[in-house]
Amino acid sequence: MQDNPHQISDRFRGFLPVVIDVETGGFNAATDAVLEIAASLVRMDADGMLSVHRTLDFHVKPFEGANIEQAALDFTGINPWHPFREAVNEEDALTDLFRAVRKEIREQGCSRAILVGHNAHFDAGFINSAVERCEIKRNPFHPFSFFDTATLSGLAYGQTVLAKACAEAGIAFNNDEAHSAAYDAERTAELFCEIVNRWKESGGWMPSFD
Repeated sequence: MQDNPHQISDRFRGFLPVVIDVETGGFNAATDAVLEIAASLVRMDADGMLSVHRTLDFHVKPFEGANIEQAALDFTGINPWHPFREAVNEEDALTDLFRAVRKEIREQGCSRAILVGHNAHFDAGFINSAVERCEIKRNPFHPFSFFDTATLSGLAYGQTVLAKACAEAGIAFNNDEAHSAAYDAERTAELFCEIVNRWKESGGWMPSFD
């Protein structure tokens, strides 16, 4: 664990926030394909400020029998059958992702991870459905709680659309790069950090060392 008077394990009741974004073949988590998964890890510096540490991302092969809506592909620009896509199976993507998250939990002295997402119920639904499909037993995320940056940015900036919230927060957002999981996860992570840091600077939460 890093030598730091401000620990992220003290900030969120022992939970490690991990920003998740998924790109999918539709809106139904039970039937529609996961096409991309990305996770941005955040860390806290000695002054108690959050920043993005690193991002992991995976192109995912549609599971057998998955539904894929053409409208979803038109929206994201993803071609699931591109020969150079280097996609992996859902189980391999989740196994590698969860392994990295568990390592970060240990290193930061946290108890478990909590999913952060923009309209987080969407991402959480697809992650949980994929976990169930793949029969993965060790899910590092809290089973039903998450942080939603759409709600937080509505409170902080009066905006709930990711691009507009980033603009209000002074975070550069390129619509041509949006709707890739890695790009959206990183912008969401930057937004989450900005909101948490802004709250701290305005006199909000401070750790107790009693």
